[in-house]
Amino acid sequence: MADGSDFSREHLAELLNEDLTREYQAIIGYVVYSQVLSGAQYMDIAAQLEIHAKQELDHALIISRQIDYLGKMPAVTPKPVRTSKDAKEMLRFDLENENDTIRNYRDRVRQCEALGEFAMAEQIRQILVQEQDHQIDLATALGKEVPDVSGGPQGRTLSKRR
Repeated sequence: MADGSDFSREHLAELLNEDLTREYQAIIGYVVYSQVLSGAQYMDIAAQLEIHAKQELDHALIISRQIDYLGKMPAVTPKPVRTSKDAKEMLRFDLENENDTIRNYRDRVRQCEALGEFAMAEQIRQILVQEQDHQIDLATALGKEVPDVSGGPQGRTLSKRR
C-alpha cells in the first residue's frame, strides 16, 4: 500500500482500469455460468449468478466513471474468462475471481484515501460490500468456508509495508 508520497492519481487510474477488466470478466462469467449450470442442486446459485451479473455491470459503470474523473480512458477488454464443463469448477473460478477482486478493492480504498479521494473510496466501499456478498454466495454454494482474503493482493499484508 502506498503512503501517498509515491502513489499518484495516474497510478490509481491504471489500477482502477485493471479492476475494470476484472468487472468485465465477472459480467461475462456470471452471464455464462448462470445459464449453463444445470441440476437441481445449482438452481439457487444459478439465479444468484444472474443477479451478480447485473451488479457487476453496475460496478463497471461506477469504476469507469472514476477512471474518467481521474482523466483517463476506461479499459475496454475483459480479463480472460475461464469455463469448464464441471459446475463446481466454474463456481471455484468465480470464487477465486471474487477473492482477487476483494483484495484489490480493499487496497483501492486505502489508496484513494491516501490521495484524499474520500468520495471515490466510499464508492469502492459500496462495491466491496456486494463483492463480499458474492464471495459468501459462492463459498456457500461450494460448501466451503468463506476465504479470508485480508492479506491484500497476492497475500501481501500491511505489516510488510516499508
